[in-house]
Amino acid sequence: MSNAQVHIYTDGSSRGNPGPGGYGIVMEWVGKPYRKEFSEGFKKTTNNRMELLAVIEALKKLKLPNTKSVVFTDSKYVADAVTKGWVFKWEKTNFKDKKNSDLWKLFLIEYRKHEVTFQWVKGHNNHPQNERCDFLAVEASKKPNLKTDYGFEAS
Repeated sequence: MSNAQVHIYTDGSSRGNPGPGGYGIVMEWVGKPYRKEFSEGFKKTTNNRMELLAVIEALKKLKLPNTKSVVFTDSKYVADAVTKGWVFKWEKTNFKDKKNSDLWKLFLIEYRKHEVTFQWVKGHNNHPQNERCDFLAVEASKKPNLKTDYGFEAS
């Protein structure tokens, strides 16, 4: 098991729902001056998809298995789905009639590789890392040559 602990801050955005969207991630290694930022934009997506994709992409960046990490998100959709156990119930029914099942399946794969806890933070409340993630997400959604969110386009 890794002794590393990582704080992961995520945010998703879409200008229009659906519309152009993006996610922003700030990752900080606890106790070390190590910080990285990531973002990506998509042509047409939803806010919830971007909130969830941000968490998936952040977890994918953790190189060591069983890394202890705390995900800070302003998305009740994502935080509650995990902390209240909804996603595990959805999995048992193969996500029948659930939106974003493609992303929830990817999330569970990454989630189970690590020791992840979730902390909900109030959005747009002067939380520095959350504000930075929001900025990264919005800016990513405005870039030229945005990627296609195939999971959204196919639904």
